[in-house]
Amino acid sequence: MIYRVLGEAAMLVHFAFLLYVVFGGFLTWKWPRMVLVHVPIALYGLAIAIVGWTCPLTYVENWGREQAGQSGMEGTGFIEHYLAGIIYPEGHLRTLQAVAGVVVLLSYLGAAVVWRRSARRRRDHGTGAADPMTATGQSRT
Repeated sequence: MIYRVLGEAAMLVHFAFLLYVVFGGFLTWKWPRMVLVHVPIALYGLAIAIVGWTCPLTYVENWGREQAGQSGMEGTGFIEHYLAGIIYPEGHLRTLQAVAGVVVLLSYLGAAVVWRRSARRRRDHGTGAADPMTATGQSRT
């Protein structure tokens, strides 16, 4: 029972990891410091895709499932096993990876715009130019 739970947990963590790699950059719009967490993880995901490494979670899931008497992913990786033919058509892994990369880049371009606007608002607020309370002569205290 515990091995089956381990295999299932590894699968869920794997899905969460993939979602975070692709969409985690959007979290930086709200929490800019998340970039310190997301960039290394996204680079690791990119390295796995480019080099063809097997993610350690794949090993954990396969081991847990095999210990529970189930079959593992049998020579395929997580993406090929769970997503190929379901989320995207067979044979289009590179296309999916390119789309994921574009989503990550767009998330960071959007973050740059949000951060720039936020810095401008802070700068304007610091001078009092954009503060409606000081424009009407009211005190902020």
